[in-house]
Amino acid sequence: MEIWGWASQNWFNLFSTVGIIGSLWFAAIALRSETKTRRIANLLTITANHREIWKEFLNNPKLARVRDANADTIKQPVTEAERVFVTFVILHMSSVFHAMSDQLVVKVEGLRRDVAQFFSLPITREVWEKIKVLQNDEFVAFVESCRNWK
Repeated sequence: MEIWGWASQNWFNLFSTVGIIGSLWFAAIALRSETKTRRIANLLTITANHREIWKEFLNNPKLARVRDANADTIKQPVTEAERVFVTFVILHMSSVFHAMSDQLVVKVEGLRRDVAQFFSLPITREVWEKIKVLQNDEFVAFVESCRNWK
């Protein structure tokens, strides 16, 4: 009977506490849903940017050597167009890396393999060696670990 006496005297405090806890719980669920939605939206934006960069590759015959695993950069040095294109791809990768590090996008499966394959290409490798000093240390470490990944 004592608990009912306490409840009748403190009903307003009890009701307020339940209301506050319920509001916090609802806010947490809404925040979690918003986070998932934002991650998917960020992934769609990254995908659109990826498509735009590679559309340039497909529409510009001067860039055909970029994906050539047998390109000889000694006999035929990297052109300005190739250097700019590869730099754009690297900057895009850097943005994706930092977004993933901050958990702003859904984890991309196979990213390490994709990075390893891209940086194994002669033109990409040459451009990377020249511009990696301008990149953030964490991104450089990530790319180098992918290059050494089997």
